[in-house]
Amino acid sequence: MPELFQAPLAFAALCGLTGLFIGSFLNVVIHRLPRMMEREWQAQAAEMRGEDPQPQDRFNLATPRSRCPHCGHLITALENIPVVSYVLLRGRCRHCGAGISRRYPVVELISAALSAYAGWHFGYGLATAGALLFIWTMIALTFIDLDTQLLPDNLTLPLLWAGLLFNIGGTYIELSEAVIGAMAGYLSLWSVYWLFKLATGKEGMGYGDFKLLGAIGAWLGWQMLPLTILLSSLVGAVVGVSLIVFARHGRNVPIPFGPYLAAAGIIALFWGPAITSAYLGGL
Repeated sequence: MPELFQAPLAFAALCGLTGLFIGSFLNVVIHRLPRMMEREWQAQAAEMRGEDPQPQDRFNLATPRSRCPHCGHLITALENIPVVSYVLLRGRCRHCGAGISRRYPVVELISAALSAYAGWHFGYGLATAGALLFIWTMIALTFIDLDTQLLPDNLTLPLLWAGLLFNIGGTYIELSEAVIGAMAGYLSLWSVYWLFKLATGKEGMGYGDFKLLGAIGAWLGWQMLPLTILLSSLVGAVVGVSLIVFARHGRNVPIPFGPYLAAAGIIALFWGPAITSAYLGGL
């Protein structure tokens, strides 16, 4: 094993640097994946109507190159260095001077910080690789849900299967606990959804939330589900009430639940067993 991987601080720094550049790619995923899905839906709708699909320019995570949405200026490699380019450009397009969203460096810094902590917390090994994949996917899902109130199957379902795959060898928990966690995570919110709908005639959450909690259960096991649901519900309730009281957020305007599930899942990944043990020890 290289000496770099044996030094905890150096390995954490390497994970953080990797997370910084992955964060730049996550910005692309957050921006483009919902638009790719919309294009696919439009093509499917046209096919169902018996219409010929309209020709469209190629659009995916790699094509076309990133550009300024205001003037169309193509972003060069030097203008695309995570965080550094934003600081040097003072948050503005070099060509037209239009402002660049702070979202980009925020996502990059969050990805870097969580990735570095994952490297420090788990050390060199399969657990860190899985934790990085889990964290990066959660970041993408969080911001996509905030923007569109969608949790794409393209991310939630591979995340669920990846959790089962990592736990085949017991990376985080036994495989049987992961399978039960996936089923219990999905069915618990599915049951809440239908109980709420039968009682009120309204939909309280989306199917993406079921799949996301199922994915968390696949990674962390059924034992972490109560903690995840409790943490996400508490934070969601506090944020929801704050938005209604201070930001005049309409009571009938839906609030995405995915970000709170994702945050609770990351907390459970790092500190779930410790929190659960501390709680049970205090009873």
